[in-house]
Amino acid sequence: MDFMLVLQNVLSFLEGLSTGDGLKAIGAGLAVFTGFAAAIGEGNVAAHAVDAMARQPEMAGTIRTTMLIGQAVSETTGLYGLIIAILLVM
Repeated sequence: MDFMLVLQNVLSFLEGLSTGDGLKAIGAGLAVFTGFAAAIGEGNVAAHAVDAMARQPEMAGTIRTTMLIGQAVSETTGLYGLIIAILLVM
């Protein structure tokens, strides 16, 4: 898809909205980007956990448990961003 076509579609969508509605849409789009940061953090956690399990296989259970708790906490930031985006659009 051509970038200019996407930009034109977005601008035509925002054209019919008031300034407040347009800012809400932009804010919701920015709030969704928190999911990308959470995904990068979760990937780093998983990579380092696999590395730690390769170095110390006897600690694999403890490392796995700690990794899953860390990923669950990290995922909440992405969910908060999604909830904020939904609330902004409403």
